[in-house]
This record gives sequence, structure tokens and C-alpha cells, in this order.
Amino acid sequence: MLLTRIKGPRDLDRLSQEELDQLAAEIRSFLVDAVSKTGGHLGPNLGVVELTIALHRVFDSPKDKVLFDTGHQAYVHKLLTGRQDFAGLRTKNGLSGYPSRAESDHDVIENSHASTVLGWADGLAKANEVLGREDHHVAAVIGDGALTGGMAWEALNNIAAAKDRPLVIVVNDNERSYGPTIGGLANHLATLRTTDGYERFLARGKEILERTPVVGKPLFETLHGAKKGLKDFIAPQGMFEDLGLKYIGPIDGHDIEALESALQRAKRFSGPVIVHCLTQKGRGYTPALEHEADRFHAVGVIHPDTGLPVKTAAASWTSVFADEMVKLGHEREDIVGITAAMLHPVGLNKFAEAFPNRIYDVGIAEQHGATSAAGLATGGVHPVFAVYATFLNRAFDQVLMDVALHKCGVTFVLDRAGVTGDDGASHNGMWDMSILQVVPGLRLAAPRDAEQLRAQLREAVAVKDAPTVVRYSKGVVGPAVPAVGRIGGMDVLREPGADVTRPDVLLVSVGALAPMCLEIATLLDKQGISTTVVDPRWVKPVDEALAPLADRHRVVVTVEDNGRTGGVGAAVSQALRDAGVDVPLRDFGIPQRFLDHALRKEILAEIGLTAPDIARQVTGLVAKLDGRYDSEPAAAVD
Repeated sequence: MLLTRIKGPRDLDRLSQEELDQLAAEIRSFLVDAVSKTGGHLGPNLGVVELTIALHRVFDSPKDKVLFDTGHQAYVHKLLTGRQDFAGLRTKNGLSGYPSRAESDHDVIENSHASTVLGWADGLAKANEVLGREDHHVAAVIGDGALTGGMAWEALNNIAAAKDRPLVIVVNDNERSYGPTIGGLANHLATLRTTDGYERFLARGKEILERTPVVGKPLFETLHGAKKGLKDFIAPQGMFEDLGLKYIGPIDGHDIEALESALQRAKRFSGPVIVHCLTQKGRGYTPALEHEADRFHAVGVIHPDTGLPVKTAAASWTSVFADEMVKLGHEREDIVGITAAMLHPVGLNKFAEAFPNRIYDVGIAEQHGATSAAGLATGGVHPVFAVYATFLNRAFDQVLMDVALHKCGVTFVLDRAGVTGDDGASHNGMWDMSILQVVPGLRLAAPRDAEQLRAQLREAVAVKDAPTVVRYSKGVVGPAVPAVGRIGGMDVLREPGADVTRPDVLLVSVGALAPMCLEIATLLDKQGISTTVVDPRWVKPVDEALAPLADRHRVVVTVEDNGRTGGVGAAVSQALRDAGVDVPLRDFGIPQRFLDHALRKEILAEIGLTAPDIARQVTGLVAKLDGRYDSEPAAAVD
């Protein structure tokens, strides 16, 4: 196999055109076989095989910086830079599903959030200029879907301002992000895809006019002098050139020879150049091409021949939300849905099918989505903006200043909250309950099971004068966790025996960690430690009944699937201080560090967020209190 002989990009230099085509076929076969066993981003990588080969033939990585926006299409890049062991893809100690600086000097960006690559490229090109590195180049690959993000256009505005600073921007145009790309930019690119090339038209026109006696040549020169207007008519790439960016394309993104020619021309140019490449997501794999929803953007473990899942998927948190949204849509005509280019991943596809005139895909533009939601709410409807928890970070200012300040009734539904695991550091939804704590008036719900998700979503959309947030985990929703009582707005999940006058521990369980918290209580009970377990349901604001309840216990413990700094535990601690309740509090959550990719359960074990770990520490805390309880006041435990 040719692929096994590729240890680095320069090994590509000695291959003939025929061998390059063979290598592309081998890479596609490898990807289908490897990713079907582990799961991962299959469709995007099948679409960039030839493009990635051409990039590494033309540019000298790592001296030249080859950058990938989002990074889910970097599997081919990994293969060509010496990383061909995909057996542990996206698992602990295996390859990351995204570029990773720890893996290779060829990897630069690893934040995995869309529309950032052009900002990176602008900075790197400026650094080359400042340091006089004329033999260093920067090539940034960005999808047409990512170009719907505002950050990309902010960067383009700055890139175009320096007409003599070399930078190659490769637009990987496959008409899709997850699903089909939408919006004005998508329509413009579609025009470029379907219009005959300007140069071909002009060459044919020159041939005809030069054969025309007397007026032919002057007429051709006149038309050529009006090149800008003619070019806009024939192939309207003027949008890019109006910004001051040289445009090359469209190029067949599966023709290595054509790609190399275009990239070489762009590399030699002394300013910023856009190379527009047309690719096919899922190319070479029939099940992906026939999967209209997202062309196998991301798959679990599948059968390589059929593309069908090996295991039947159980009900997920996302599917519960999806079904309840449809029910709400039938009940209330004022409810609309918003997605940021992720209609299927966040579960709004069913709502879109039922109510096609009440769904808005804003593209990869979370900031705009949030502010547009404020406008929708002000206009008299109730928007439900479903987004990954980690991506809401991008819209924080809009949540604060546009939605909350104006007391708009907008519901944000945060999918993939907490530790998600295999997608790595940037995809863990561990920040939302911390950053949202500072937003005045905002109400935040963390349902523990499917029943509570349905109930709390309904409670959220009933609020008309403030933003509401419902956050839940990735993957399979667990069994129902019934309440045994209610105190204020909190559900009581477990009570100590009736003979206990002052229980030892008040355990505050947040969201999907309820089963684990009940397990903690069982372990504590075996140590003779009495425990009350409550689910606040709405973790912001802190329920007024919590402080009096805490005062009837010896110690308070909070457990959350969120960063400890500024999270629910911190909010509960402040609420107790404000109420004059002086009991020790121990908060358990995610440490404030970036977590490497691994299975969720492996990460939870690594950070000590498991029932045995927590029960052990709480047992030690209670034992410490017992040793000094009568002789000195108990001190708070941080």
C-alpha cells in the first residue's frame, strides 16, 4: 500500500499523478474501515482527501502553516503527517478527533469551534511579516458553512486590508456544514458553482472577435477593459474581489492536478488569495452520499458495508427534547425554533418538519441567533434557541445585553452539557452554569431525567419576562428518578429515617447526576451517615427553601457536572452566607482545566466525580466534624 509508505508530507513529492490517485482511494478505504470501528467524523474527511494531498504537496508543513477551521476534517491531514494508528481514535491515549498540538508539530488550532481559522491565519501572516519570514506561508482551510459565521467576515475585513501580505484562504465548498448551508452567502457560492468560468468565456470571446474584421479587436479590448463588470456578470465572485481578495476558482476539489496548479498560483501571489474548491461530502462512500441529513458528518460504530449502526440507539436527551418541542408547537402557535447550523444534532429537525415556517437556521452565528431571538420575543413570539452548551459561550454578551437586559422571554436549550468526553477539551459543556450565574434575571434548569426535561422545558417557555435555560447531557437519557417529596420548588429524592432529628448531610444533586448522588447517599448510609438528597430542579436562582433546609443539617454537599469555579456550588455557598446559615459546604464538580478526550466515565473517574470518591471525602468531612463538633465551631471546607 502507498499509504503505509507515507511518514510525512514530503513523502508525497515523489509520487506520480497515477500514484496520487491510488493514494486517495487507499485513504478513503482506510477512513471507512477505521472510523466505522470507532465512530467519528467520516463524511467531512471523505470529502477533503484530494484537497489535503494537494495542500501538503504545495505547502511545506510545519514551516508553512496549514490550518483547518473546526478541525473535524483533519483525519486525512493526520494520515499524511505520520499518524496512521486510528485504532484508538477519540479514546483515552488515542488520537484526538481534531488537530492536537500534543500529537504533532503539523497541528496548530485545536479549539474545534467554527469560523476561527481566518483570525488565526491573519495573526500568523502578520507574525511572518513582522519577523521577516518571507519563505513562510499560511494556508487556511474553511468550509462554506463556517463562512456563515461573523468571525470569519471580521477576519476577512482585516486580511483584505493588507494587499501585500501573502495568505491563502481555501474555501472547501461542499454546500454543507452539518446539513445544507443556508443563507445569502450560500446562494452566492451556489451561483459560482453553476456558472461557466469567466476565463473560458473570455478566451472563446477573444477567438471569435479577433476573427471579426475591423471592429473585432477594439471591441474585445473594450470588453476586457470592463473586466470587472463582465466578470461579475459571467461569474459573480466580485463579493470577494470587492474586499480586495484575489479569487481563483471554482476548482474541482477532487482533481489533485488542478488543485495543485491553483494552490501554486495562490502561493506565488504577493497578497491574500481565495481558492474556491468544490468538494463532495462523503465522496466515495455510498451510504454517506445517500444520507441526506448530514452525509455521515459524525457517526457512531457502524457496519462498513451498509453504514448502519451496529447497536440500536436508546432514547437520548436530544430525542426527548425533539419530541416535546413538537408537542409544544402544536399547543402554542407562538413558539418558534432557532438553530445555528445544527438542525439535526440539537433535535429541531422534527419541529422543522412539523412547522417549516416557524424554524430559523441562522448559520454558524450564535451571537446573531441570540440577538435575533430577542427581537422575536419583543415581536410577540417565544423563541427556543437550541445549541450545544459549549457554543453558547460565543453568545454570552448577547444573552446578557440583548436578551436579559431587555427582559425578553427567550428559552435557550443547551445540549451536550457537562462532560461530553470523546470530542475533547473544547466540546465539554462545563462552562454554562458558571458564566450564566452572572446574568441578572436568568433562570436555569438542570433536569435529572426525561420526565423532568419535558416538565422543565414547559416551565421555561411559560416565562415571558426573562431568559430561561434548560441544560442536559449528551447521549442516552437514564431511568426515571422519582421524587419522594417537595420542599419549596425542590424535589426531595431521599430522606433520612424518621428518627433522625438532625441529618448529617444535605446532598444537593444537579441534573443528570441524580442517580450518582443517590448512590453516594447509599454509601454514606453504610457508614452510619444520614443524608437528605434534593434536586433543586432550577439551580438559578437558588431556591429560597434551601437555606432553611441546610440549617437543619450538619454539612452541605453539592454535586454538579460543571466547572467548580462560579458554578452551582458557589451560588449555594453565597446563598447560605447571605441567609446567615453557617454550616460547612463541600462542592464537587469539574476542575477548571481543559480535559483530554476520553470516554465520559473515564474523565469522571479521573477528576474524582464518582460516587465512591465523593462518599469517601464526605465521610472524612463528617468524621472531622465529629472529632471537634462539641469543642469548637465547624469551619467551612473549601
